[in-house]
Amino acid sequence: MNLLADESIGKSIVDELRQNGHNVLYIAEFAPSINDEAVLHQANLNRALLLTEDKDFGELVFRQGLVHMGVVLIRLSGLSLPAKVTSVSTVFANHEDELLEAFSVISPGRVRIRRSS
Repeated sequence: MNLLADESIGKSIVDELRQNGHNVLYIAEFAPSINDEAVLHQANLNRALLLTEDKDFGELVFRQGLVHMGVVLIRLSGLSLPAKVTSVSTVFANHEDELLEAFSVISPGRVRIRRSS
């Protein structure tokens, strides 16, 4: 699966997803500090699911109605880094196909997937 990881995503999560066979472009590696609209544009250009910890993407998707291939918002504050990596990896292993064209939220012990209408 093609993924674009916002720079808010930890490198260890990016590395784990790459090891699991995902094609992950990482904003921190090629375009640090670009604004959220530019990040979403890069995801669309690359036909990639956007992975972020930035709640502002909900505003772009729901209020402004911007087009997206899918957004995965990671809300795992308070968990250790290894627990975050495991949580994200598990969600992708179990729900990969459901995440496309949806706005999904990964929180401790659960994933919510809201399909685009």
